[in-house]
Amino acid sequence: MNLLQQLNDLQTRHGWLSDETLRAFAAETNTPLFRLQEVTTFYPHYRRTPPPRAHVSVCRDVACRMAEGPAYIEALRAGLGSAEDVELHEVSCLGRCEHAPAACVDDVPLQSWPAEDVVAAALGTKPLPADEPTSTPRTWPSDPYASRDEHYAILRGLLANREQARLDVPEMLEAAGLRGMGGAGFPTGLKWRFVREAQGEPKWAVCNADESEPGTFKDRVILEELPHLVVEGLLTGAMVAGASIAVIYIRHEYTREAKAIQREIDRVREIGLLDELGIELSQFVSPGGYILGEETALIEALEGKRGEPRNKPPYPTNHGVHGKPTLMNNVETFSFVPLILRDGADAWKAHGTNGGTGLKFLSLCGDVAQPGVYCVPMGTTVNDLVTVQGGGMADGATMRAFCPGGASAPFLPADRADTPLDFEPMEKAGSMLGSGAVLVVAEGRDMLDLATNLVAFFRNESCGKCVPCRVGSEKAVTLLERVLEGKAQGDELDLLPELDETLRLTSICGLGQVVLNPATSVIEHFPEDVQRHLETGGA
Repeated sequence: MNLLQQLNDLQTRHGWLSDETLRAFAAETNTPLFRLQEVTTFYPHYRRTPPPRAHVSVCRDVACRMAEGPAYIEALRAGLGSAEDVELHEVSCLGRCEHAPAACVDDVPLQSWPAEDVVAAALGTKPLPADEPTSTPRTWPSDPYASRDEHYAILRGLLANREQARLDVPEMLEAAGLRGMGGAGFPTGLKWRFVREAQGEPKWAVCNADESEPGTFKDRVILEELPHLVVEGLLTGAMVAGASIAVIYIRHEYTREAKAIQREIDRVREIGLLDELGIELSQFVSPGGYILGEETALIEALEGKRGEPRNKPPYPTNHGVHGKPTLMNNVETFSFVPLILRDGADAWKAHGTNGGTGLKFLSLCGDVAQPGVYCVPMGTTVNDLVTVQGGGMADGATMRAFCPGGASAPFLPADRADTPLDFEPMEKAGSMLGSGAVLVVAEGRDMLDLATNLVAFFRNESCGKCVPCRVGSEKAVTLLERVLEGKAQGDELDLLPELDETLRLTSICGLGQVVLNPATSVIEHFPEDVQRHLETGGA
């Protein structure tokens, strides 16, 4: 078992990782204490002090900030008062942005609960809800199956001629134009072919379910409501690549989603599909950290190390987990594979609109009437998403801005909301599709405040491995906060473009390369907000 999984189990048994517990574990497993120290100090989920009777986690990031999050946090603090047996922690995005402000008690999400009810749950006077997957999943256009009894029929059909399928499947995915939906947008069929042709055994296939970027929560819904498609897509990828080990790597905050996935893993094991494929399938619960969504950092975690990104090349397709060829895609990408293989490339492409191909899951949050996850034709415009799926702007407000692809995507003004949500159109408009997380901002919002909140998220989540990201993100937040407080001189902001270029050119991974996108886009498109703070301190 992986070292991190062993520590997860150890913490579950003891409630925390004391010096005595770690020393005993080190002696029992012949693991150097410095190895335990380096990982337990890196991952935020590990406790080195005794736990309280209850702990409250409340999101501090952008969607929750827009939903009166600061006042909500203060109400929680006031309600908990001096209760010494309860801890309150402000945390990064919990992945439940449609229920902002988001809070958990003892890792159980309390969706849309008022502050007084969260306090009551923490103090033990109100019961926590059942943290179980939904028993009534919705019908989604990406699901090719009419009933549970039909699940995995597409993969079983491929097994009738496995070797031919290994050749045909990547070609069909390429013809369909399927690209990675986690943000990078790399052609899926091409990646699968790279791993299939790579040398080295055993090969790995990994589903990246460590969705952790503010405003991004689509994979959470897919995991809970369509776990069979995620597992079938992953097993299909493993078969094509020749992988004998498959892993679903999921963030620890997704407790009910992890239950849904584990039940699906148990199911395919019980029906004999894993034996038929010759694949070992398991779930790996992350000990925390946004950086683990970066593929090489995730691989480091799978090897029981600190989740710090690697330099590339070599790429995981040739040199991944334990130096072996590794196929990695995100939840949404794998979930689309069964439908494409059933209907064919042309039918998949026909789902798109405005030049887009296929379907797209989108997270929608912010100043909209009906935030949530929607599966729409690729190429749907931001305006159509907001008005048709999202029920329009909340309280009849007027759109001022939007962020189309998660926290790392630059903000765009509302006059570009007729841009299709697709890779190339968004790039031409000056942003990116990214993770498919659409944050909508109404008139009256302070854009610099929102941008600073997002830059602070990246600063907080930097792994600290490379100096440009570690130091540059801190310098950027300090400067932006000075501007917000009216303490900065106008020419101080002239440093940001140079800092942005340095981070893009010298950071090891994507986090450092995009950390300033929110701020630079606000300076470009909403200079009046910046100028107001420079002149009056925002008053």
